[in-house]
Amino acid sequence: MSGVIQRYVKTDEEGIRLDRWFLRHYPQLTHGALEKLLRTGQVRVDGARVKSSHRVTKGESIRVPPLPKPDPERQERAPITKLPAKDRAFIRSLVLHRDKDVIVLNKPAGIAVQGGTKTERHIDGLLPGLMEEGDERPRLVHRLDRDTSGVLVIAANARAAAALAQAFRGRDTRKIYWALTNGIPIPRAGRIDAALVKRAAEDGRERVRVAFQDEDADDDVKSAVTLYETLEHATTMAWLSLMPLTGRTHQLRAHCAAIGTPIVGDGKYGTVPARSHGEIPKRLMLHARSLRIRHPNGTWLEIVAPLPPHMQKVWATFGFNSDDTRNPFEEARPASRSRQEAKPYDPKFKPRRGGDRAK
Repeated sequence: MSGVIQRYVKTDEEGIRLDRWFLRHYPQLTHGALEKLLRTGQVRVDGARVKSSHRVTKGESIRVPPLPKPDPERQERAPITKLPAKDRAFIRSLVLHRDKDVIVLNKPAGIAVQGGTKTERHIDGLLPGLMEEGDERPRLVHRLDRDTSGVLVIAANARAAAALAQAFRGRDTRKIYWALTNGIPIPRAGRIDAALVKRAAEDGRERVRVAFQDEDADDDVKSAVTLYETLEHATTMAWLSLMPLTGRTHQLRAHCAAIGTPIVGDGKYGTVPARSHGEIPKRLMLHARSLRIRHPNGTWLEIVAPLPPHMQKVWATFGFNSDDTRNPFEEARPASRSRQEAKPYDPKFKPRRGGDRAK
């Protein structure tokens, strides 16, 4: 066992999650063990307690307590882990774009991006299937919900991971999602500016909801803004294009529910069944359609992901064009202030606006 040491974040590590930083430097430390060290304050960043999702910044000091040293003999004896051929073929079948720095996948709905309790098969665990001899292990730089499909960016190396993480934090990245909603929003296009907060629901599970005005001083309240446009509608359902200007957990699902048009198939935030229009699959109708991001080489990378089969079926049923190339948010950022704001559908509900956060 070694003593307590202080390590400092390097330039090429800036922007990665703290748990990824530990995985890089201390692969013998399990995620569960790291979480315990964080909960007990044994691991700190610049002297403060943080979560494993904390994004490290160049120059930050990371307190590393005594850790078990890796066993060189055990490492030498351990066989090299290789993915089954079917898993390697699966992860490679998802590739939309690949170059020496960036890999873009079309993530299927129903598979988690990272592992967790009772989650053994996930995208992160399949990434070695994208490696060739001598390659670095690819790295995650952002996430999608398990049931959300679409564009998922992977860094092919550590340098690219730092650059892409910085790009996601910047304001130039444009993410557009497609969704099918129960109900047609009023107005048909607008801006949802409603801060979100995580709270335990009646069933004990944690959910995100729009924050009330009296929760201004709560540190868990996070500003959240989404632009939306109704592209088509069929009776009581609407095809929305959604552009999040912030990146909060379950932001699109919570915002759509807050204005009275929950996403079809959303058992966590939706309350209205979607079975009145024939055989609509009982699956979440949310897809990360396109992404525009600054490539680590300085150019722009733009990727479009085709709809997953369960959404293609519904689009065909309603006669929607799944190859639609419209971008209603072409000038969204400079014009966003003038877009009409959508209000929560409950007249008694008074959300705290994202820009009103108490200082």
